[in-house]
Amino acid sequence: MAKVYQATHVGKVRYNNEDALTVIEPQTYVVADGMGGAQAGEVASRMLIETVESFLSKTPRPWGEKVLAQSILLANDKILNTARRHNEYHGMGTTATILSLDGMTAHFAHVGDSRLYRLRGEEFQQITEDHNYVETLVRRGELTAEQARLHPMKNVLTQAVGAMANLHIDAGNFLAQSGDVFLLCTDGLTNMVEDADIKKILQTAEQPAEALIEAALEFGGRDNVTVIVAGVD
Repeated sequence: MAKVYQATHVGKVRYNNEDALTVIEPQTYVVADGMGGAQAGEVASRMLIETVESFLSKTPRPWGEKVLAQSILLANDKILNTARRHNEYHGMGTTATILSLDGMTAHFAHVGDSRLYRLRGEEFQQITEDHNYVETLVRRGELTAEQARLHPMKNVLTQAVGAMANLHIDAGNFLAQSGDVFLLCTDGLTNMVEDADIKKILQTAEQPAEALIEAALEFGGRDNVTVIVAGVD
């Protein structure tokens, strides 16, 4: 397995970092972007990470997409129950994007608008779909991708871990290839940096995670930003 790069930054506007990430051996990566009043988003994203880590540590490998989705559902229940018991956490939630590599098979599970990308040669592809109101309009043909990028409601999520009892999780698998590079990131990156610039950084930077963070800050840094970059030998 090629080297893994990871980084997170509070950004230029926020006072606390509600993003969270973890790298779980073997070859499993998680990013989460919390939301909620006060520090509730930070609590939700951390609960997601801790629940996934704990669940996978007790689950036999390989960790296919059904196992990854099950870990998110468990986190969903825990976050909902915590919010019910503590008024200060009411309304908290988090995104969740998980990638687990088993040999040359990539498994993923996803909720929210954090993203999983794959760079394969010159092809840079977004694997996950954003679970937000604006992306729903794009799929209906009511907005273009460029209009969606600038839409004032682009951060309104239709799915979030801990925000609803009947959570829909996107999950699947695909074959990886030698030389593939995977990027997991929160929207603090993708709202600031165009896909074409992200692709160029992944292709050229010696420290791609730090370089992506720097680009997000250069273009405004209006949110927390978190990235994991992992390659396949």
